[in-house]
Amino acid sequence: MKTKIFIAFIAIASLMSCNSSNNKGHEGEEHEEHGAEGVVVLKKNQREALNLKLGSFLMRNLTTVVKTNGQLEVPPSSSADVTAIIGGNVKSIKVFHGDKVSKGQLLAVLEHPDYIILQEQFSEVANKLEYLEKEYERQQELFENNVGAGKDYQQAKSEYNTAKAKYAGLKSRLQMINLSPDKIEEGIISNTVNIIAPINGFVNDVNIKVGTYVDAKDKLFAITDNSEMHADFMIYEKDVHLVKEGQKVHFTVSNRPDEELTATVFAIGKEFEANSRAVHIHADINEKVSGLISGMYISGHLHTDKKYTRTLPNDAIVKEGTKSYIFIQDNEALEEHGHDEHAEENGNHVEEESHEGHEHGDVDDDDANDDKMAFKMIEVITGLKDDGYTEIHLIDSLPENTKVVMNAAYYLLADMGKEETEHDH
Repeated sequence: MKTKIFIAFIAIASLMSCNSSNNKGHEGEEHEEHGAEGVVVLKKNQREALNLKLGSFLMRNLTTVVKTNGQLEVPPSSSADVTAIIGGNVKSIKVFHGDKVSKGQLLAVLEHPDYIILQEQFSEVANKLEYLEKEYERQQELFENNVGAGKDYQQAKSEYNTAKAKYAGLKSRLQMINLSPDKIEEGIISNTVNIIAPINGFVNDVNIKVGTYVDAKDKLFAITDNSEMHADFMIYEKDVHLVKEGQKVHFTVSNRPDEELTATVFAIGKEFEANSRAVHIHADINEKVSGLISGMYISGHLHTDKKYTRTLPNDAIVKEGTKSYIFIQDNEALEEHGHDEHAEENGNHVEEESHEGHEHGDVDDDDANDDKMAFKMIEVITGLKDDGYTEIHLIDSLPENTKVVMNAAYYLLADMGKEETEHDH
């Protein structure tokens, strides 16, 4: 199996290292491009074929690691089920599944004769209350002046307080179904009620159709505010003692596995799940990321102590024998490569150019190299490994702005080995 993979890598490397031939009439000779020892030179199309990525060393915590998984959740205050409160028939629906809505926005309109009856009852009590209030005040004045009977005063007081309580109760019911008591007292009666959004968010469920009757207990809409999303992880019993509030969790979401996010633990559950013997830990997501949906599966890890070290992705490191190497961008090697190539071309074709009177014109070294990059292989010492990253110890120091090849190191090594073989011949 290893032999087949190596042959495949050599085949790809052969395609990479082929460069345009310089046909000047001398027996159709082709000149391969070679870098200095330990250097690979790639053109733009070769880098694109490898999807070559450049970056810098990454500081990561590779100490004690606790693996975890879970899902994205929103707090209870950021999720709402919308009901009718009082049953009615659906007259119109104003939103669609997935729509973004604001608190107070109209979602649907219901109609029913009961709405009219309720408003009539309120209007009747409101009018009667005004009379009873004045009667109560009159009887109170008579009683205090020892003119009226105490029985009449007590009856007036009772009737007034009863009407006042009924008025307050009906008024609250009207406000709950978004009807204006003030308008009703002015004689404006509506046969419809508006269903409005109680929170900001997105409509996740629409469970009604026009014309259907909905009861007070029926869920008409479900709304979720994803801006308050947090990560809900499961930690198994053996690792619970390692977890503390304030720790960082590195995790990925199922729909974007190549993008690592971080979250900070703000709450730890106090009881175990019956079957899994795991507790929930809740963490605030540190990045502002769009496209996250409640219920998405997440997988991550957290470091229980703080010891950040220099790391690179595993694909950036290649082994040759017992030694480990990485590739860095080397502009100086590219300049030397350009001068050497130009000198070789002049040496091979000076006689032809003298005969043809410099028909091809002068070659600008900068133009010849503007789409090329040189990468130098340097030895490093590797350390701890975790989650696709390896600790790197430099033998010789490098400038802070050094660009490192983050992937495809094995292909670069294979290409360099091919060039050295060709030089030997």
